[in-house]
Amino acid sequence: MRARARNYSEIRDSVRALCAQFPASYWRDLDRERAYPKAFVEALTGAGFLAALIPEEVGGSGLPLSAAAAILEEVQAAGCNGAACHAQMYMMGTLLRHGNEAQKKKYLPQIASGKTRLQAFGVTEPASGTDTLNIATTAKRDGDRYLVNGQKIWTSRAEHSDLMLLLARTTPKEQVKKRSEGLSVFLVDMREAVGKGLVIRPIRTMMNHATTEIFIENLSVPAENLIGEEGHGFRYILSGMNAERILIAAECIGDAKWFIDKASGYANERSVFSRPIGQNQGVQFPIARAYAQMRAAELMVTEAASRYERGEDCGEEANLAKLLAADASWAAADMCVQTHGGFGFAEEYDIERKFRETRLYQVAPVSTNLILSFLAEHVLGLPRSY
Repeated sequence: MRARARNYSEIRDSVRALCAQFPASYWRDLDRERAYPKAFVEALTGAGFLAALIPEEVGGSGLPLSAAAAILEEVQAAGCNGAACHAQMYMMGTLLRHGNEAQKKKYLPQIASGKTRLQAFGVTEPASGTDTLNIATTAKRDGDRYLVNGQKIWTSRAEHSDLMLLLARTTPKEQVKKRSEGLSVFLVDMREAVGKGLVIRPIRTMMNHATTEIFIENLSVPAENLIGEEGHGFRYILSGMNAERILIAAECIGDAKWFIDKASGYANERSVFSRPIGQNQGVQFPIARAYAQMRAAELMVTEAASRYERGEDCGEEANLAKLLAADASWAAADMCVQTHGGFGFAEEYDIERKFRETRLYQVAPVSTNLILSFLAEHVLGLPRSY
């Protein structure tokens, strides 16, 4: 069975209506101050959009991944920025699929209602980067708790999250048969941890992304906060990473649509040499090409989400969706700047802000080069390069 697109028109209309309450000036002001969009996140939470993937029986919407993708796509297409809260969607899979009943009963209703936020993912480290299996953060069992030591970086939204999913090594590398073994996932309550072994330091970046580095020293985490079985954490986060790639890809599609609409509108309105610039093929063709590239990527996002929802292996499709959608949004961003000329660099047009924001997805949450390496080795059967 092939992917069959579901439009979710009512959900899309509702998201657009909500986003209309947060005009471009709202995002410009936040970007200038590098401030967190608290009011926007609260509005999304209140409308139930951030609880899309949480089952109805615990207060969520019980929607499939494709619905969550539609929500985030519309957020980006409206000129807003879902990066402030998208992690609460794609991180949910680890807790839903691998958390025990006590954990889900305790946390899911709170997350669904907005009382508690789960938006921080502590995986990447300064020395290991995307070499996740080489992380140095350790968690040692000590009675009914684990003592955690290490450092994380690019842990976005940590200052604005109550809970964090943390990946740590519970068995030394030299004691495991495979590098993927011996890693465990913990649910850390940062409301209790900050100042008691956990320090959060913000990192200022070229876009307003609320990212941080985290220092951990003898942090006590209750053993009951271990997700699933000890030593199987890497497998648990892999399915979450596929969801992450699909949802980020949907955001990139939204970004691309915003750039294309912006460029098309300007090309119709802007007149030079007594004719609209959109009448020139030199302006038309890049816009049309960006549209074609976006549509092709959109189909792959639909295919990846469909395979994920059917419980099938979607590693290839999720990575392809992320690769193609990120390339499409970046190409559309570049085209949009070129179409606007000098005005593309002016803050009031919002293009330079969105240009910076969408550039991130060539690097995060996984580098384009690593996706190409994955496809080369695991899909095409080429020799392993790393």
